[in-house]
Amino acid sequence: MPVVHLAAGDLNYQLEGPADAPVLLLSNSLGTDLGMWDTQMPAFTEHFRVLRYDTRGHGQSQVSAGFYSIEQLGRDVLALLDHLDIRQASFCGLSMGGLIGQWLGINAGARLDKLVLCNTAAKIANDEVWNSRIDSVLRGGQQAMRDLRDASIARWFTPAFAAAEAEQANRITAMLAATSAQGYAGNCAAVRDADFRQQLAAIELPTLIVCGAADPVTTPADGRFLQQHIAGAQLLELHAAHLSNVEAGAVFTRAVVDFLRQ
Repeated sequence: MPVVHLAAGDLNYQLEGPADAPVLLLSNSLGTDLGMWDTQMPAFTEHFRVLRYDTRGHGQSQVSAGFYSIEQLGRDVLALLDHLDIRQASFCGLSMGGLIGQWLGINAGARLDKLVLCNTAAKIANDEVWNSRIDSVLRGGQQAMRDLRDASIARWFTPAFAAAEAEQANRITAMLAATSAQGYAGNCAAVRDADFRQQLAAIELPTLIVCGAADPVTTPADGRFLQQHIAGAQLLELHAAHLSNVEAGAVFTRAVVDFLRQ
């Protein structure tokens, strides 16, 4: 896979779809990699030049030292766009990817066409949650990541989906077990420190907010907060837990394509 060489390390990416189509950039959730979007790719590449990447510390991208920030991850996106000479793109990010999308919408809106914020919040959880998780994975290393995989199924998917689509659920949660403990901890710190509750009004892009009715991590109330504070934002609530693009794949994909092609 191609990589872009950044000052702080390499960023792994894939660029697929018609060369003359508008660009859609996909940003993964905490503990996954660009493969989390596989369900969407056949439909997305019919209409868009799809750019997806492994966020710093994930997948095949560089695990740089220390804790990260959402600003740093957002600037990685801008560097990737610059490397590929892409002036403007629509952006779709889920959970942590949605935080990156908020930062971009607030600070680099001119580089974006439309914004899709999925299963995310202006502020996700509290410091105690993230500090405990950071301590756990830094102490336990990859065994702690495997333990997180086992615990994540109930957060990421409804029980009905996890039972009926066990192979798909296992494919996604295996990404978490394979994520570097150091990279995961660095990104946990980025999510912990992100708080855009007072800045959302600066987003002036056409925005679609997607939430899962059964999401225990970023709830429908979080989605409604985003909608209320981003002028003109649309809200879609799906029957899903945290990874709505996987659990409600067909409905999610159709809604995003329809929104981006309006």
